[in-house]
Amino acid sequence: MGYREDQWWVAPANYAPEITAQHAFAPQVKILDTTLRDGEQQPGIVFSREDKVAIAKQLDAIGIHKIEAGTPAVSQGDADAIREICDSGLKAEIYCFVRNVVSDIELAKKCGVQGVLAEVPGSEHLLNQGMKWSVEKAIKAACEATSAAHELGMKVTFFPADGSRASLDFLLDTLSAIKEGGHVDAVTLVDTFGAFSPEGAAYTVRKMLSRLQCPIEVHCHEDFGLSVATTIAALRAGASCAHVTVNGIGERTGNTPLEPLLVSLRALYGIDTGIDLSRLLSLSKDVEKRSGMSVSPVKAIVGERIFGWETGMPVAMWKNCKDTDPLVMLPYLWTLVKQRPPYIYTGKKSGAANIALVAAELGITLSEEDTKTMVNLVKERAIQAKRDLSREEFKALAETLGK
Repeated sequence: MGYREDQWWVAPANYAPEITAQHAFAPQVKILDTTLRDGEQQPGIVFSREDKVAIAKQLDAIGIHKIEAGTPAVSQGDADAIREICDSGLKAEIYCFVRNVVSDIELAKKCGVQGVLAEVPGSEHLLNQGMKWSVEKAIKAACEATSAAHELGMKVTFFPADGSRASLDFLLDTLSAIKEGGHVDAVTLVDTFGAFSPEGAAYTVRKMLSRLQCPIEVHCHEDFGLSVATTIAALRAGASCAHVTVNGIGERTGNTPLEPLLVSLRALYGIDTGIDLSRLLSLSKDVEKRSGMSVSPVKAIVGERIFGWETGMPVAMWKNCKDTDPLVMLPYLWTLVKQRPPYIYTGKKSGAANIALVAAELGITLSEEDTKTMVNLVKERAIQAKRDLSREEFKALAETLGK
């Protein structure tokens, strides 16, 4: 893979040897989807048992490697949903979220999951001021719970909340003590408040890999709008699994969104996770419907208005190259993610190329003079309406010509 493929055309500098030589991606980058747990923690979202099972099946169908199916201790309904997901014969590994409490571990086992994400605050301030726990109490609880999970045959991913804001020595010393006294298969670098810069995350991943000698996963939030960049930086430094949610739903500003992360990894870095990008749009729309949380029409990858133009100059360039090399005007083809073909909008910023293309689409024949008149009519109508025009409105304006 390179900067120019059949379905994308990105900056050649991305693939300069001086840049790629600095990559330390794991041999296989995996994705853990936490839509059913952290995604549902967004205020106002409630997934029914039916919703959770349906979403889990779709995640599995597109090739997600790990599904965090929820928190069984939240309710009996959640536990039942997790159990049904585990009984559905999915290829993905099924995890659930637990506190470092042995009873939570035992409940997870009853649900049938293959692994647990075991949480305890990972920063001094969240532990001492938020939970009012001493570090000794946290380490003891984590060692007992993770050991119990291992003895019951489940994988353990340790999840130190707010680890990004902990002093590095505290984080590494605490994790080392839990790894030595309990059982840890992987550790998540948890950026609970989206407080990492990409460089800070990469630095911390390298330190964790060196000290802990175990797989590192990365879990970011979108508070500063950097979750995708920070997640990629962590992966580029050697983290082997990224935590995401569909449409980026989650607490506050949300989690790392699945869709731009996957497409960025594929096109900008040449990393193929094995996940079917062509099914991201249908998954996004289903989760949008089930969550009740609307997706912005200009949201990267899945927004319904991201392929198309209203401004005259880009439309004119598109008109010239669309049949020979559409990537001249696009970073990636709409077919990569099964979006609709580029749509030509007509509005205040439109030019003659917009009018010509839309008229041809609608089977309307316009003279050069008619085209000039339509440009002005469209602009005037759009300014009055404060939006672009529908095809029906365009037709109505065209019918006024010559009258």
